[in-house]
Amino acid sequence: MGLLGNELAFAHALTPQERESVMALGSRKRYPADAHLVTEGDRSSHVVIILQGWVTVSVATDRGATRLILGLRGPGELLGEMAALDRHPRSATVRALGPIEAQVISGDAFRGFLAVHPRVSGLVIRQLTFRLRSADQERSALASLTVLQRLASRLTELSGAESAGPYTPSAAASSNGLTPAGRVGPVGPVVQLAQDELAATIGATREAVAKALRLLRDQNIVRTGNRLVEILDPALLALLAEGHQE
Repeated sequence: MGLLGNELAFAHALTPQERESVMALGSRKRYPADAHLVTEGDRSSHVVIILQGWVTVSVATDRGATRLILGLRGPGELLGEMAALDRHPRSATVRALGPIEAQVISGDAFRGFLAVHPRVSGLVIRQLTFRLRSADQERSALASLTVLQRLASRLTELSGAESAGPYTPSAAASSNGLTPAGRVGPVGPVVQLAQDELAATIGATREAVAKALRLLRDQNIVRTGNRLVEILDPALLALLAEGHQE
């Protein structure tokens, strides 16, 4: 399972000249937390390059208001390219996790740029291919892994990406009520997502995730706080993700 892209972000893969040319196609825009940069089903065709901040990419499910988070995207990531290329309705919603700065480029301008810059066009194709493969892996995990395994895998992935993702460094956990008075020793990695958000990243209900977290707490593998999960035993969590039983 993989929520974070592990390839070089689009903007970071450009040469300085390509980056300057791409950015000149659009304008910088700021979005507040929870704002939609792109909305599933819309007929818009602009693309977005994240400059600062992080967003979720999600799709609607058959369970009404429930959404499935397909990815977390951060600085340098290109979003909205599918609708820009095929002009079909948006396939997902992109929501700001916090304040966002992004470069917004019209679909027409982006398509025109790719037509005369084959190397950049190749980068977009590679990104699309990578994300399709990742989506296939996610569907396989949904069909074959338990909620506990999926949650353990997701927490392992996110806690191992602190330096690159929207997560607090371990030292910050004490300021969020995770470190009891008198506790000795370092605080573990922290994933900064609420239970309903975690549920949406693994295709489970909030109730199922709460039950799985309770099992992990009982085994002293994690500690939970407000919108936070602290990883106390990363090695055991990784074993659970692989299907080993405690």
